[in-house]
Amino acid sequence: MQLIQRNPDLSAYLAADEAIDHDHPLVRETAARLRTTEGGAYAYAKAAYEFVRDEIPHSCDTGDQRVTWRASDVIGQRTGICYAKSHALAALLRAESIPTALCYQEFDVVHGLVAIRLPGRERWDRQDARGNKPGVDAHFSLDGERLAFAPEPQFDEKDHPVLFEAPHPVVLRALRAAPDLDHLVRTLPTTLC
Repeated sequence: MQLIQRNPDLSAYLAADEAIDHDHPLVRETAARLRTTEGGAYAYAKAAYEFVRDEIPHSCDTGDQRVTWRASDVIGQRTGICYAKSHALAALLRAESIPTALCYQEFDVVHGLVAIRLPGRERWDRQDARGNKPGVDAHFSLDGERLAFAPEPQFDEKDHPVLFEAPHPVVLRALRAAPDLDHLVRTLPTTLC
């Protein structure tokens, strides 16, 4: 699939905003803790990915009723659904000057992941830090995608090729309006349109 960089200015994928608040002290502190002196940007990106995938449980897997959407809250409360975890990963990567986009897939509901552009690479690589469980085995990879889910077109499932510099408004609206996980699950977006 050909990914489409929505904003031609690569610096847009380094910006902080309300959801991807990489200027927050907790995000900065976490980034500093994950940074290694060996391996450069690649090693850091993999460490940040594994931290979000493995150390921040997916709310639906644990039944945690808290709804997080701001990266600093996801990291601080250690919970979130795929969109929120993507915000956290984007913030950690952008904190270390790694351009990171938000991207989406459509199944019964919209699923969120990120795409990164490491130094020296001329392409974006999608990464899915949703969190593994039986039947889900995602891994950090630059040599072929190892995502949580693969769309099946015969069931009207699809990848969205657009790389967004900020959370999609439909996704952010659903997260911000939900008082708890049960409500969020009932109102998850089914399309980005």
